[in-house]
Amino acid sequence: MHSTAFFLGKGGVGKTTLSSAFSLSIARSGKKVLIASLDPAHNLGDALGCRLNGEPKEVEKNLFALEIDLAKWVDKYLEESRDQLKSTYSYNLTLNMDSFFAILKYSPGTEEYAVLWAIEDIHCRLAPKFDLVVFDTPPTALSLRFLSLPAISGLWVAELTKLRERILDRRQTITRLNPESPVASSCVDKDDDKVYGKLRSIRARLAALGALFSMESFISVIVNPDELSVFEALRIKEELTRLNIPVSAICINKQGVSNAAWAQSQELAELPQFQFDFSREGISTREDLAMIGVDALTQQFLKKGK
Repeated sequence: MHSTAFFLGKGGVGKTTLSSAFSLSIARSGKKVLIASLDPAHNLGDALGCRLNGEPKEVEKNLFALEIDLAKWVDKYLEESRDQLKSTYSYNLTLNMDSFFAILKYSPGTEEYAVLWAIEDIHCRLAPKFDLVVFDTPPTALSLRFLSLPAISGLWVAELTKLRERILDRRQTITRLNPESPVASSCVDKDDDKVYGKLRSIRARLAALGALFSMESFISVIVNPDELSVFEALRIKEELTRLNIPVSAICINKQGVSNAAWAQSQELAELPQFQFDFSREGISTREDLAMIGVDALTQQFLKKGK
């Protein structure tokens, strides 16, 4: 059985509602479930009727929930990066890194890496305590960026690893030719080189996250019955295909909210489809979530994971 599920889609299509209903259904079937919100604009606590923070809170029997604090994870990511640079290069002796990292906090990619390492923490530290972890994701742009990071960063790290190997090989050659060379006092062996060891560690972490996304996760893409929503879902499907991340289900949410004409993309229609009607009375309790009717989706999840 899959141990992880992601709910993706355009902002406002109902990711929090359906991921909460899905988690509740699995939990009430007897499995221990953790649902985690990755969206900086958290609505998960409102959907489940409780206040949440960055650690699992028991919502009801078998169901736990948390909302990551993205600002804290950005600070944690930057602090760990600063410490690694200091320990590896002793840059603190020659460079004012505080000003550098103050700027880096607002640089492109920082939030995406923070979300990625938050997922890693949940997967490694918390997931072993649960039968299933469900991720309620941010809107499309941020979600696609963090899902792509293992593949893209893995390529960069692989090239940097090769470069470091060449540097160490040349150091060894120089040392053999001239044992008195200043290079002889530096590290020449991969097993002892801090930089090579760190690159190897990062590469292993990225590979594990890539495997989580591509081989160990049930991916649901949510659409509403309107053209913009369908176009965005199609873009998600295309990007995930490039990343070798298979989509497991298409959830058509809010059926009946509008009489406007719409058509499902043929490419999306080839995937398992699950339809959910719009609730004009609104959803304000967990019992309302339980009435949405996600049995077919949960059965697909259980069947897909076997």
